Amino acid sequence: MAENMQEHIYIIPLRDARRMPRWKRSNGAIKDIRKFLAKHMKSEDVKLDKGINEMVWSRGAEKPPSKIRVRAMKMEDGQVQAELAPES
Repeated sequence: MAENMQEHIYIIPLRDARRMPRWKRSNGAIKDIRKFLAKHMKSEDVKLDKGINEMVWSRGAEKPPSKIRVRAMKMEDGQVQAELAPES
């Protein structure tokens, strides 16, 4: 692991995805996750793990979850990598 790496666990609200047409809601939720992480981690280079995508799309395009718990790590080069945080 890198020494200068920042790590945070966020609970990201996805309620704004409900304002989109039903068939676009999961797409909008993924965009909202990227936007949230870019703002809070102060980096435009955000990579999402496959598990986040599967969680958002688990109930289809029309019914994304209302919130998601994510572990975000900012690397030395400024890239943010996010994965699902374990439920505790």
